Amino acid sequence: MTALPRVLQYPLTVFTGKALPEQEPLGWTPTFHLLTATASMVVGVLLGTLGYALGGACLLLLLPGWAVTLHGMRNLRMMIYHQCSHRNMYRSRTPDRAIGHAISSLLVIQNFQRYSREHVSDHHATHHMTLQDPTVQAFLVSLGMHPGMTRRQMWRRLLGKLVSPRFHLAFAVSRVRSFAKESARTEKATVLGLYGTAVLATALTGTWPALLLVWFVPLVPLFQISNTLRLCVKHTFPEPGIEDRRSRAYFASLTNAIFIGDRVPSPALPAGRRALAWSRWTLRLLFVHAPARYLVLTGDTVVHDYHHRHPRSADWADYLFARRQDAEEAAASGDRNRPPYHEVWGLVPAISHVFDSLAAADAEEFDVNRLRSVSKRELFAAFDD
Repeated sequence: MTALPRVLQYPLTVFTGKALPEQEPLGWTPTFHLLTATASMVVGVLLGTLGYALGGACLLLLLPGWAVTLHGMRNLRMMIYHQCSHRNMYRSRTPDRAIGHAISSLLVIQNFQRYSREHVSDHHATHHMTLQDPTVQAFLVSLGMHPGMTRRQMWRRLLGKLVSPRFHLAFAVSRVRSFAKESARTEKATVLGLYGTAVLATALTGTWPALLLVWFVPLVPLFQISNTLRLCVKHTFPEPGIEDRRSRAYFASLTNAIFIGDRVPSPALPAGRRALAWSRWTLRLLFVHAPARYLVLTGDTVVHDYHHRHPRSADWADYLFARRQDAEEAAASGDRNRPPYHEVWGLVPAISHVFDSLAAADAEEFDVNRLRSVSKRELFAAFDD
């Protein structure tokens, strides 16, 4: 895509997740991400409310309203909440904890205290991508996938789950239960205040449909679809027979960057074929890659591999350029503990890549029947990402 005009290169960097070698960092900060995520939700809600109030053809405004609201929700969850759990948002316990409590209450997800404890101990430590890892449990329990299944079978299972009312109901119930269990008083008070006020206001004004359409559609089914698709690209399963499972190289091998986009058509193509190729490229950009980046691979999730190499990095907010710099240094170092980064282009190829790793994984190691003997985590919590 460097063949495109220079003015487009920074927007393309943000879109694809792949920073060019000569580009200077954008100088993003934690506050920038917090404000833009919050603003996205506010704008989305206002847009959806406007569409509902005007009615008629203006109800179509609900569609962009849902998208913008969901984008903000997912950035709060996957970037802000996540960094707060590592005490790495503002690198101070008090503000990070307060923000974490507010987000868990607003989005009704696993309470902050428990998420922080399980995420750091079971997902980032030596339990990473073992039966004790919540990511693995979500695959085996929530999605019902296991080693030996084919890629096609896993795709059918995934697509079936995404449109299943039963799956979404179970997911929603698990969110409430995982929030309620061990949640702090401030979280309980916040969720009661927020949703109690919303329910009371809609009951008094008779605007239940507006609350359900504008807020709960992105909060429940759309959030859960995005969550599930994101789950399917987070990490690959380890190959059978690997003995050294404590090295940095091993842990680095389990996470890839997922970049978004296609190579632009070759200028050497004949005029007719070049026009068709550009049409296809543009359509895929707008209707395949843009929704994947904006609604699923939000924020720094495109370079999640950098986070797993440097979970407490102070440069996380400028993630695109922090990852590029670290990748360049790793490639030049020759250090076996700093192996080269790996990337996959496109959401669908990235999901297939993970599915292939699960298909080839050790069936005995990832036997769902062994979960009770190795993990005390309740199975309803396996929905959380």
